[in-house]
Amino acid sequence: MDRICRAVFPAAGLGTRFLPATKAQPKEMLVLVDKPIIQYAVEEAVAAGLKNLIIITGRGKNAIEDHFDVSFELERILEDRGKSDLLSLVRAVSDMVHIAYVRQKEALGLGHAILVARDLVQSEPFAVLLGDDVIDADVPCIGQMMEIYERHHASVVAIMEVPGEEVCRYGIIDGVPVSGNEGRVYAVKNMVEKPRVEDSPSNLAIIGRYILTPTIFDVLETTARGAGGEIQLTDGLQSLLAKEPIYAYKFRGKRYDAGEKLGFLKTTVEFALKSEELGPAFRSYLKSLNLNEP
Repeated sequence: MDRICRAVFPAAGLGTRFLPATKAQPKEMLVLVDKPIIQYAVEEAVAAGLKNLIIITGRGKNAIEDHFDVSFELERILEDRGKSDLLSLVRAVSDMVHIAYVRQKEALGLGHAILVARDLVQSEPFAVLLGDDVIDADVPCIGQMMEIYERHHASVVAIMEVPGEEVCRYGIIDGVPVSGNEGRVYAVKNMVEKPRVEDSPSNLAIIGRYILTPTIFDVLETTARGAGGEIQLTDGLQSLLAKEPIYAYKFRGKRYDAGEKLGFLKTTVEFALKSEELGPAFRSYLKSLNLNEP
């Protein structure tokens, strides 16, 4: 129970917020500057030292598997044409880490997606990374959370402060600060899914990074379907809290919401500006725009 070795990436959702772009391609494969969204989360896990990755896919998600697989034909063409720089980029993706795939046959929610990974995770604690949340941090967010797990040996959810008027968009924790952690770790007392502003216990919102103990599988197995007929992870965490402690960690870094159109556009702009290759020219282009035009 001391080491986190596995990470689960739920990627079986329908991507309805991006229709019609996601009618024929997975939302996770939408390109953010020069990489698909899911690759940012995979790179975060790899940077944190996680070696065994499990991606939960569904119908129409073959492009995800193809992206992380070896492409012999493409590599041969690039090699024959002497494009060594592009060849290195392509090989770096397939050489990144070992990935196993499990299919979620029905889109029954995040809780159900995690449950279908049970046979591969077995009885070990594990990480969960949602690709919609792209996190820019000097130390990988999931790596920071692994340190908290090793200290407390309990499930950990990532949190961030949000404006009061936005609490209705998130799961919100009610927690007690744990001393000696610079005010970043909370012992969770309760969780409220998308509360009204006047009913919210705090402005500390849960985002798409989790460290979970294997007890979550037993809990999710008996969790009734909630909103939309889906098995909600938040409902499972509520039940888990009755059995064992859960901690919340206010991570160091900046979270970008790439799971909806405006957030995706904002993330694209900020990451393009940070790019060594594109940043200077893109910044110059943005300055040339007349933003006062309708």
